[in-house]
Amino acid sequence: MTTWVLVADNSRARIFSVEKATSPLQEIRDFTHPEARLHEGDLVTDKSGRDRGPSSAHGIGADHVHKQDGAERFAATVCAELDAARASGTFKKLYVVAAPTFLGLLRKHQSSALKQTIGGEVDKNLAAQEPAIIRKHLPDYL
Repeated sequence: MTTWVLVADNSRARIFSVEKATSPLQEIRDFTHPEARLHEGDLVTDKSGRDRGPSSAHGIGADHVHKQDGAERFAATVCAELDAARASGTFKKLYVVAAPTFLGLLRKHQSSALKQTIGGEVDKNLAAQEPAIIRKHLPDYL
C-alpha cells in the first residue's frame, strides 16, 4: 500500500512517497507558488486609497488580500492534484505536514473522499527541510 506525504506552505508543496511503513521519504512531486514570496505591493498595480480626515491621513484598503487569494488558489490546486491521484489509486493513505495557516486552507479545499485517506496531520512548516528531517516528525510506521 503506497502512502504519500504532503509537505507544504503557502509558496511550496512537496509530495513524497513511502513504499513500506518504515521506508525513507522519496520526493515525487514539487509544486511552487512564487507569488507567495512577493510583497503585497508587488502583486497589485494601484496604490490603495487615502482618507484625509481633519487631523490625519491614513491608507484605505485590504491588506494582504491578494496574497491570501493566491494562497487559497494554491491550496485548491494542491488538493485537486491529490484528489486526482487518490481517485486513480496512486496512493491509499496521506499524511499532511503544513504550516498552520496553510493547513487550514488545505482542510478547506479537501474533498470528503480525500479527507478519508488522511492518516495524520502535523502543523509545522517543514516545506524547505530535507526528507530525513521531515520523516522524524512523522509516525515511525506510516
